[in-house]
Amino acid sequence: MCAVVGVFGVEDAAKVAYFSLFSMQHRGQEASGISTSNRQRHFLIKNRGQVSDIFSEDILANTLQGEMAVGHNRYSTAGEDSILDAQPVFARYDLGDISIVHNGNLTNKNEIRDALIKKGAIFQTYMDTENLIHLIAKSDEDKLEDRIIDAVKKIDGAFSLVIMSRKKMYVIRDKYGFRPLSLATLADGYIVASETCAFDLVGAKFERDIKAGEMVVFEDGKKIRSKILWDTKAEDEFKCIFEHIYFARPDSNIFGANVYQNREKMGVELAKELPVDADIVVPVPDSGVAAALGYSKQSKIPFELGIIRNHYVGRTFIEPSQEIRNLKVKMKLNPIVNLIKGKRVIVIDDSIVRGTTSKRIISMLKDAGAKEIHMRISAPPTTGSCFYGVDTPDANELISSKMSEDEICNYIGADSLSYLSINGLMRSINQQDGYCKACFDGKYLNS
Repeated sequence: MCAVVGVFGVEDAAKVAYFSLFSMQHRGQEASGISTSNRQRHFLIKNRGQVSDIFSEDILANTLQGEMAVGHNRYSTAGEDSILDAQPVFARYDLGDISIVHNGNLTNKNEIRDALIKKGAIFQTYMDTENLIHLIAKSDEDKLEDRIIDAVKKIDGAFSLVIMSRKKMYVIRDKYGFRPLSLATLADGYIVASETCAFDLVGAKFERDIKAGEMVVFEDGKKIRSKILWDTKAEDEFKCIFEHIYFARPDSNIFGANVYQNREKMGVELAKELPVDADIVVPVPDSGVAAALGYSKQSKIPFELGIIRNHYVGRTFIEPSQEIRNLKVKMKLNPIVNLIKGKRVIVIDDSIVRGTTSKRIISMLKDAGAKEIHMRISAPPTTGSCFYGVDTPDANELISSKMSEDEICNYIGADSLSYLSINGLMRSINQQDGYCKACFDGKYLNS
């Protein structure tokens, strides 16, 4: 996951970056950071925790100077839970200051790191992003732009990058377009961000998505240039389907489509493929809400918010005793007994990963007096790990890779369980090509 933002040629760039990261907090809660440039040097603040915990008014107004900024919210897929592994990654080298933020995962990171270490490189973090600093610094090219191109041609995998020098900014999306990245105008300057919800908050005007394989250069005079580093055809793109299913905020437009509307369509397709006679449709909040509304509209079965979510629950390190084994889920979710009792309930969620949460939810609804519980998932079974920037468990931890649909149904305690088909999923986003579905179909890049 992770969120990246780049701000160029905008007064109070740090504040714009801050509010953009705040709007994309859902993409990563482990750490956050902002680096700015006043055209002479870089200023950097980063720490573990959420955006509002790290940046004060004084830091944004006085410490983070300049009209350029890059920012990052961290959700780790490579590295460790350390402040050293927070981004932006900053370095001083022979051409000056440089700061990099990255959303994605480099699949050849270990080979590159080992080769660099053998050549004398010293690493301070476990992040794959740090590879880029060394590749750029050690490149034989004279100009930074050429060094960046030289570096990104050596990496594989998923990457949406924002690279800031003292005076310029470089935005690059990998040739497959795995991760989203969009461009907007703000006052007389520009902003790029992982999701368009960031633009809405700061009052920026969406212009377009950064193309797969494209590098956009922001330079003096607030001009922008575009270079196509890889000429990728639409059918050869490999965009992450999980952005539509789970990651992105519902009010964002991802890969040219609105997330909320696509999720609602998933519910419509789910109702067409997997009808069931029941009294109410209930979403698992908040992940299943849009799909449940779609299911309800298509099936004509009433939609009810039968499960309420506590939005103020953070992490807990207190393990519940056997007597209160459902405490973990009850801290976040609680049923409305008057709606559930005696009813045949269709429960809608977007995925089942290990099955433990679904099992607790089903148990909770049974305790509330549900007559029947039919679980419907608005995506296909997750059977494979992701290597392109999603922190999914190893395949042997995924319940759908070990059990049949009937076995999972029995394990979670539902009366029935069904998943949306891959074809139904693709119909819901009006696409057949250009998406990575490896976690569902096992068809990884170059496999």
